[in-house]
Amino acid sequence: MKRANGDCLGSMVSVRGGEQRTMRVEYDDGGAPIHRANRNDCVARAFAIASGTPYMEVVALIRGFAKRERVTATKGRSNAMVGVYKYTTRKVAEALGFSWTPTMGIGTGCTVHVDPWELPETGRHILNLSRHVCAYIDGVVHDTGNPSRDGTRCVYGYWSSQ
Repeated sequence: MKRANGDCLGSMVSVRGGEQRTMRVEYDDGGAPIHRANRNDCVARAFAIASGTPYMEVVALIRGFAKRERVTATKGRSNAMVGVYKYTTRKVAEALGFSWTPTMGIGTGCTVHVDPWELPETGRHILNLSRHVCAYIDGVVHDTGNPSRDGTRCVYGYWSSQ
C-alpha cells in the first residue's frame, strides 16, 4: 500500500536541561514513479525532496555522472535504483547547489546523531548516514522510513542548500 506524501511515520522527543525538542519523520518518496519494496534509491529520493528537482531529473543526473566512473572487475557503475558511490553523490550534490559540512573526522568518533538537538533547526539538508542518506528540512526528516534509530544513528556529515 502506497502512503501519501506527508503521512507522519512518527516523532522523536529529545529532552536536555528541562527543554524538549521534537523531530518528526514524514513519509516522502520524492515523487518516485517506482513503488516496490527494498528499493535502494535513497540518493535520488533525498536530493529530489531537498532540492525540489523532479525525481527523474535527479536519476538522469546520477546516470550522467555514473557514465564517467571507472569500471573495474570488482566495481560497477553507480545506479540510482541500486546504490550510488560517494564520489558520484558528491558530484550530484554540487550540481544541485549543495555544500558539504562534515560532522565527523578520523579518530573523533560520532559527534552528531539524528537528534533534533544536534542538527540544524532550519534549512534544507541531506543527511549522510551509515549506508543511507535522507532529506532533513526545517527539523523534519523526509524519508520512506524512520532512519534515526531512536536518536543513536550517527550523521557523518550533511549537504546544505545554498
